[in-house]
Amino acid sequence: MSDSSSIDPEEIRTWQAKIQQANRNNLLCHCQVCDREWVSSRPEPCSCGSRQVESIACWQFPDG
Repeated sequence: MSDSSSIDPEEIRTWQAKIQQANRNNLLCHCQVCDREWVSSRPEPCSCGSRQVESIACWQFPDG
């Protein structure tokens, strides 16, 4: 296992920017009222009007 201090700060910034981009464009939204699910580029209310929506970044889910 490598020491985290050996990671280049520019590499860390690049990695963080990629995660931020993934978060901006791929949020799995789930309405806790009507159970509807959709993918959005930002947290938003459900089409049923509920604001009780959970948003999770899609990159957190494994492919497959």
